[in-house]
This record gives sequence, C-alpha cells and structure tokens, in this order.
Amino acid sequence: MSATGSRSVDAQDVARARAAIGDIVRHTPVLPSATLTELGGQVMLKAESLQRTGAFKIRGALSKLAALGDGCAAGVVCGSAGNHAQALALAARERGVPCDVYMPEGAPIAKVEATTALGARVILTGTSVDDCLVAARQRAQHGGLAFVHPFDDPDVVAGQGTLGLELLEDLPDLATVIVPVGGGGLASGVAIAVKSARPEVRVVGVQVASCAAYPASLKAGHPIAVDSALTIADGIAVKRPGDLTLALISEWLDDLVVVGEDEVAEAMVLLMEKAKLVVEGAGAVGVAALLGGEVTAAETGSTCVILSGGNVDAGLLATVARRHETEMGRRMVLMTRVPDRPGALARLLDCVAATGANIVDVAHLREGIDLHVRETGVQLTIETRSREHADAVVEAVRREGYGVSRHIGAGQDA
Repeated sequence: MSATGSRSVDAQDVARARAAIGDIVRHTPVLPSATLTELGGQVMLKAESLQRTGAFKIRGALSKLAALGDGCAAGVVCGSAGNHAQALALAARERGVPCDVYMPEGAPIAKVEATTALGARVILTGTSVDDCLVAARQRAQHGGLAFVHPFDDPDVVAGQGTLGLELLEDLPDLATVIVPVGGGGLASGVAIAVKSARPEVRVVGVQVASCAAYPASLKAGHPIAVDSALTIADGIAVKRPGDLTLALISEWLDDLVVVGEDEVAEAMVLLMEKAKLVVEGAGAVGVAALLGGEVTAAETGSTCVILSGGNVDAGLLATVARRHETEMGRRMVLMTRVPDRPGALARLLDCVAATGANIVDVAHLREGIDLHVRETGVQLTIETRSREHADAVVEAVRREGYGVSRHIGAGQDA
C-alpha cells in the first residue's frame, strides 16, 4: 500500500491490511443489548473497547507500519489525543522501532501514562489534536522519522476497515452500522469494507456537537475547521476533517448525525450499568444517537453500534456516574438551617435517616449566606432510591420545621 494520502482506498486494501495486522489485532466480540433493543430493532454492540490498547486505533497503526516497511526503521512519530498514541506506541514496540508521540496538554492522564508505559516518548503540546499534528510533522521533517497520521492516510483507513470485515463475518443479518466520527478514518474504513460486500447495509456516522466539523465540511465540499474541541468525547475532538477522509465519508456514508454532551454522558452510564462495559465518550456516541433518537435501529436485521474505545479516566467516570445519579433523583444536595446549639444537627440527621435515605456528606456553612447570628447553615449530600424518594425526604424535613432553601436532585428546586 502507498505511504501517502494521495490515493483512495478500496476493499482490496482492507483485505491486505487484515493479513498484515492479524498477528497482533484481536477479533473483538459483538454483544447483544437487550436495553437498546427495547427501543425497537435488534441492537448489537461491537466491543472494540476490548481491543488491545483499549481502542480500534491499533488496526490502522499496524497497517501503516506494514506499508512503511524499512521506511520506519529510524522511528515513527504521531500527534494524538491518546488512542492513536497508544496504538502507535504498541505497534512500534511490537515491530521494534522507536516512537515519539505528541499529545495535547489536557490529554487524559490515563492515556498519557499508558502511552509512556508502552515505550513511547510523550511530549505534551498545544490544546488540540491539530496542534499535536503540526508538532509531529515538524519532528518528522527534522528528525528523519516517519509521520503516522491518525486518520488521513489510506493505509490507516484500510487498517481501521478491518473492523468492518469482522462485522460481516459475525452478523450475517447486518442491516445498519453506527460508527463514531472524529477524523473519519474508522467510519470511512468500515463503510468501505461493509458496503463493498453488501451495498444495502446502511452506515451512519456520529459526531459530538461541541466538535462537529463534518456537517459543514460535507455541505461545502471541502474541510472546514471548527473552533471548539472541548468535549467529553475527547477521542473524536478533531477540529478539521482530512482531505482523504472527507472525500471517503462523502462517498461511502449514508448519513451523519450529531449528538450532545448530555446524551453522551448518559450513554456512558447506560453501558456501564446495563452492558457492564467501560466505554469512553468518543466510543459511546453511537449509543447516544440511539438514545436521543438521532438514529433509529433497523426494523429487520441487526443494527450494530461500534464502541470504538474504552480509555477513560476513572475520575471522569465517577463524575459522569454522580451526574447520572443526580439526574435520576438518586443523589441530592439539600441545604437548610439549624439552631447553633447542641443536638440541633443530630435531630436533623435523625429526621433524614428515618426516611431511609443515606447521608453521604455533611457540611457546615457559616459564611457567604444570610444567617441569623445563632444559626448554622447545613448542606447534606444524600443518596436516595428515586426522584420520588428524594421528594419525600424534602417533605419530611419540612414537616419537622426545617426550611429547605435549596435542594438539587429532587423533583423541583426550592
């Protein structure tokens, strides 16, 4: 395969890539989702989050190194938010070549540490993938290294397309594929592999609204950059489509939709709770599209959602889970006032405990709020069973004579 981005990609390229990467890449499972199937239509989950390095990117990285051959003996370099970085680091280690990686300064710590652990030299620079790509290209030019683009390269696209070959083998009744779109390498590669064999299969791409460069670019017919790249789906926070991938997306995808941050967060939680899968924001956008109604599952045959990666910081997972608990009424922050005398707080806590709620945290507030000189503000973080239970806690506290000045997570704010 060519090492340049000057040509297109076809099904034969994908087949050659599969032969070149098969010794390292895992054939990841396709799992049924009863929860999503309840929305209408059989829904399956392609758990590429269980791939080596936790994402699909290892496919494209190995494919590119195979195409380079001796051309990468001096080493390889890339710019990435994390998943491509880990993939290239592993690919380089397996093929015995040095690897430099440029990552954004705000890249998730888990991804930075994982890339370093795989033997790559990590350099943090800029605020986006685009900044890192510029730095990586300069390093390649001045250091004699081979630059490996995360998506806008035919060899990389062909490697990502090997995932589509697995879908064809595992799902004979495949009707729709829903795939995340960042730079477009995965979506275009999968579409080429799937639709070359079965043109009737519908392939839908999904971007996150806060960094959705493709809608305007497809309309204009050339890449148009967006300003923002701040999103929970950092793995697809690509400000500008590639020239190659934009052309491929335009030719091969049937549709492209956009989802919001809240939908992505809810999709991550659903996958944790129901499918028992840890999936990063970028990998969960397809599920978000189903939940939000931006994409509808096929009435007949299987709809497969590609969970493209699972590399997410534990801290972000905890934040997303707590947010979900609040939205569902299972976590509440209640603020009230008690007399500043012995036993007053204990009586309030007894009142809450009698409702069956669990008090997670208690904070005294004496500054920044309007209090009588003999009063103390109390803020309680409470776990409840449901929104109705949260409302019942608030009513119980009020019946005991406590004025609830603020509560979050119950049925209304007071």
